[in-house]
Amino acid sequence: MPRFTTNDEVSLHYYDEGEGRPVVLVSGYGQPADDWALQWGALRGAGYRVVSLDRRWAGSSDRPPYGLRMSRGGEDVRELLVHLGLEGVLLVGQSMGASHAWAYASLFGCDLLSGIVTIDQSPKMINDPSWSNGFYGLTLENLGTFFFDPSNLLGTGHGRAWQSEEELDAKIRAAGGKGAKRDITPDTFPLMFDHACQDWRDVVARITVPALIVAGEQSQFWPSGHAAATAALSPLARSAVVPGAGHPAHVDEPEAVNELLVEFAGSLG
Repeated sequence: MPRFTTNDEVSLHYYDEGEGRPVVLVSGYGQPADDWALQWGALRGAGYRVVSLDRRWAGSSDRPPYGLRMSRGGEDVRELLVHLGLEGVLLVGQSMGASHAWAYASLFGCDLLSGIVTIDQSPKMINDPSWSNGFYGLTLENLGTFFFDPSNLLGTGHGRAWQSEEELDAKIRAAGGKGAKRDITPDTFPLMFDHACQDWRDVVARITVPALIVAGEQSQFWPSGHAAATAALSPLARSAVVPGAGHPAHVDEPEAVNELLVEFAGSLG
């Protein structure tokens, strides 16, 4: 089981399979690296080396009582790339994994990257007069308590009905993963709070590599218009909406997402 130890003494697990230009996949809140199992075969078959990270507090990685913030997540991604000696990386993040990608770009620029893909993550989760594509119902006024109510972690009644954990687990196992059991506990609520406080729009505006901003048409968390609004911040970014998909678009509609990923990766030269 491949692992590396971060500079703050946390052991992180990852998968590393295939050959070719590296694609690094980072999952969302509470999700293991196996959450990407429906992408592994398509990316390897298209000639890419596929690395999937278990973030701290996810999958088979350590669960330390520290480092629960986006900046540390960006550092963890950087240390993974350096550990493996990767360059020209297509960095792909879904949900909180997308915020890890933006944190990476904010801290380290894009020197080791060839491109960035974010899957259904608004760059700003708080709604205000400058941004209406945030998390449904989340405002500055209720930020302090909103995500400490576990019911809000599943959205606020918008979008596609969630697949059951049993359905998700079966799909992941059929694709070669070990399962997709989410690990969300009160210990990680500070991480979600930090995630919710971020505004990555200035980071998007300053990226120096191409970016693809993907939205699920029926996301349970925010309007799909966040993708076009985010892409409009950078001349290097473009957007796509996955028809019929909810927030976990890569699991809801894997074929459509795989097509987007392979096409975008191929466009990077």
